[in-house]
Parts: sequence; C-alpha cells; structure tokens
Amino acid sequence: MKYTSNIALCSGLILAFNLNAKINQRPNIIHIMCDDHAFQAISAYGGALSKFAPTPNIDRLANEGMIFQRAYVENSLSAPSRATLLTGLYSHQHGQKTLGKGFDESLPVFPELLQQSGYQTSIFGKWHLNCEPKGFDDYKILLDQGDYYNPEFKSKGSNGKYIREEGYATTLITDYALNWLSNRNKKKPFCLMLHHKAPHRNWMPEEKYLNLYNDVEFPYPSTLNDDYATRSDAAKSQEMSILKDMTYSYDLKIDQLAEGNDSPALVRYWEKIKKRMNPAQHNAWVEAYTKQNDDFVTAKLKGDDLLKLKYQRYMRDYLRCVKSVDDQVGRVLNYLEKEGLLNNTIIVYTSDQGFYLGEHSWFDKRFMYEESYRTPLIIRYPKMINKGLVNTDLVQNIDFAPTYLELAGLKSPKLPGLSLMSLFKGKTPANWRNELYYHYYDYLGAHKVRKHEGISTNRYKLIRFYGDGFGKDKGENIDAWEMYDLVKDPNELNNVADNSTYQNELSDLKIRLSKKRIELNIKE
Repeated sequence: MKYTSNIALCSGLILAFNLNAKINQRPNIIHIMCDDHAFQAISAYGGALSKFAPTPNIDRLANEGMIFQRAYVENSLSAPSRATLLTGLYSHQHGQKTLGKGFDESLPVFPELLQQSGYQTSIFGKWHLNCEPKGFDDYKILLDQGDYYNPEFKSKGSNGKYIREEGYATTLITDYALNWLSNRNKKKPFCLMLHHKAPHRNWMPEEKYLNLYNDVEFPYPSTLNDDYATRSDAAKSQEMSILKDMTYSYDLKIDQLAEGNDSPALVRYWEKIKKRMNPAQHNAWVEAYTKQNDDFVTAKLKGDDLLKLKYQRYMRDYLRCVKSVDDQVGRVLNYLEKEGLLNNTIIVYTSDQGFYLGEHSWFDKRFMYEESYRTPLIIRYPKMINKGLVNTDLVQNIDFAPTYLELAGLKSPKLPGLSLMSLFKGKTPANWRNELYYHYYDYLGAHKVRKHEGISTNRYKLIRFYGDGFGKDKGENIDAWEMYDLVKDPNELNNVADNSTYQNELSDLKIRLSKKRIELNIKE
C-alpha cells in the first residue's frame, strides 16, 4: 500500500509539474491603453506630426512587432469602449452604450477567465465604469476621469476610498504597474492592464515638458477649414469646434480671457483643478504659461488667425502629454528587458478610441469619421510576430477578449469578435471579415453629436444619422444618410449618398447594414 501510494503521489506531482510548466509557458499579457490617443500622434504611423513630435518607445513596439492600419472601435466613447474591451461585446450587448451607468456587471470579463485559469491579473489607471473591478488580483484605479496632477486612486486595500497621491498621473500609473510586476507571484503568468488617463482633455503636461514644442509650429490638417458642404446637419450642429467650442480657461489655460467667453461653471471647475497643484507645480505652471498667455491676449486675433493659434496651443499641450506616455512605455520596456520577460510577453498598445487633432476643425471623437472611429493598435510578441509587419485587415476592439483568451489556451465564450492570433503571421485568413458595424448612442451628452450607426468595408462607409432633436439650439429631428468612397476620398469630404454613380454600392451597403442589425439584434 505504501508503494502504491508513493506511485500515486509521484504521478500527482508529475501531473502538477506538467500543468505548472504549461501554465508558465503561456504568454504574459500587457495591455497598454491610453485615453483619446490619436493614431496621428504616433510617429510609427508616419503622419504629418511625426517628425515634430516623435514617439520612439511606442515606435519600438511597432518596429519589433505589428502595426495595424485599420483598427477601429464599435462606439467611439470611453466607457463603452472599456466595457467592450473587457467583455468582447458590442455596446448594446454589455449595456454600456453611453457614459454613466449601464454596464451589465453579471457578464464574464476576460481577466476573470484568465484569473480562474492560473493567471495573476491587475489593472492600474483609468477604469471609468460605474462598478467595482472584478477578475483582478490587484488594482489601483483613478477617480472618474482622473486628474493629471496629484490624482486620487482607489485600491483593493483602501476600503473603497479614493486617496490622493502626489505626482503626475502618467508616471504614477506606471510606478504602480512596475511595482506590481516586481512583487507579483512569479510562478504564474500575468495579465497587466496599464490604462493611462493621458492624453485626455484638458491636456495638462508634466512639469518637465511645460515648455516642450514652444518653438514648433505644427502643420495644419488639410481639412482644418472644412465647411461640411456635402454632409448632413449632424456635422454642422456638433459642439466640438476648435474655434467655437474650445474654451479659454479649461482647454487653453488662458485665464485672462475666461470671463465673458467661458461658462461660469467651467471657470470654477478650472480653478478647482488648478488648486490641486502643490506650490512647486503651480509656480512651474505660472512661469510656463504667463508670457504665452499675455501674448495671446495682446494679439486679439479673430477668424482664421484665431483658429490657427488655438490649434497650435491645443497641439502643444496634447503632444506634451503624449511625450510623457511615450517615456513611460520606455520604462515598461526597460523593465521587461532587464527581467528577461520581453520574449514571452505580448505587449499591446492602443487607445479607447481615436481623436480629432484639428481635422474637420474639431477636437474630441464620437463620429464614425475616420479620425474618431479608427484607433492606434500595435502588438509586439516575438514568439508569433515577426519584426516590422504591417496589417491592413479590418479589426475592431471586440477582438481583444477572444485574442487574449486564445493566447492563454482557453476556450472562448461565444463572442462576436475574432481572435487576432490568426493575423500574427502576416497572412489574412480566407474567412476574415470584410465589414465592421458601428453605433454611437450618446446624443445630448457632451459635444451634441447625433446618434448614428453605420457599416464600413475596405473601400466604403455608410452612416445613418437618426433620432429626435431637442430644439433649434440642440438639433432638429434627423434621418440622414452619408456615404464615402475611402479610396477616392480618404478625408471624407464628399458625401456620395445621393450620387447616381454609387447607387449600386449604396444599395449593397444598406442591405449589409440591415443584415447586421438583424444578426446583432439591434433594437434602436
């Protein structure tokens, strides 16, 4: 009996060893996600801003992995995008269609499934969902949108309280992530979600970069003076114009022009933000902005000249925030390299959506037009992805959850997305998708962008704006179609929905959209 028991014990130990070995061979996962990081502001994408504001550390990921040229979101808004990442579902399926409440907490999330299979899991930074994180061994999350300077965080050990931390948010979030990596259970594979607040509005740079780009005049987008001539009223009734809607206090930090131009509530909010700074931070801020603010006020610019100066101020602050993000990506890469973790760690860099950097004269996101709909996506994983690959397939944020589950060797629940692993070798599977569905629901939220849905293919995009309006100042009732030929019109200036030349394509897209609504059980 003793001999038999020893055999059984040894067999059990061998089985456990093999299981642990298999677990430890599974890749570590790091999902780095910024808020509102436009692909145009990553130099690996080769846009007009690249030579003026390079991002060498993010570019390293692209040079050593795969850059996706046609990655998109299913709803260009922060909270819905985050819920989609976690669940692999569309907004109407997980409930988070707009900002605020809505997320169905009973749904499984991929970190929870990874955790149950032996992964150690964590999230640090922006959460932005009205529920507690689940599926994480550890977390430290920002209060609401989070503040750049001396933000509040809630952790597993803070008893539900948000505690103020001294420092700059982008650096602090990385500090917490690297500390967790250093102290994790190193016998387990890990999944780390590192979610920056930056470069979200109102673009407050780190102290050391307050004067970066002062001598740079950034190139202007070719659509900066777009007049929306061929488009529906939705493009004309928005409130995201750099000239008309970008505020002097909160956005541009020009206190002298706040009174009489900005709402009293917004001015008070900006004053509250400034009070978060400690004396050293405040002094650095005053020193950096006083002269340029005085020059702005003295210039008394109007019209196109005012638009251009507002654009330059916007770009400098936005790209200064991006610079700090790039620095912190470098810190993560250096840590992984030092610890010998680079080879067996998949690193994904993305944003929760795209963002307008002056295109169509806009800031913010929400629309299905390319700069908002399209998001950066870069993946480094040397075990499966060769260096320097460029992917042009249609991918979407519904694809993250099934990808991570397949990487971990887990059977995915039935999800609408596709695993990106089948693209890692640089060849497109025969059954890869040829269309994407999009739906934005948050009309009367900030910026007054109308509800709309649409379908996009490799060449065409069809958008339907719909819904009741709420008066002349907030928009009339709308039911309008827009269609774009992305090959001939990549800037989406020419709506061809009424062009007789495109009626066959228009009919095909409408049929596709109708089928997609039925497939996804869209009720609205």
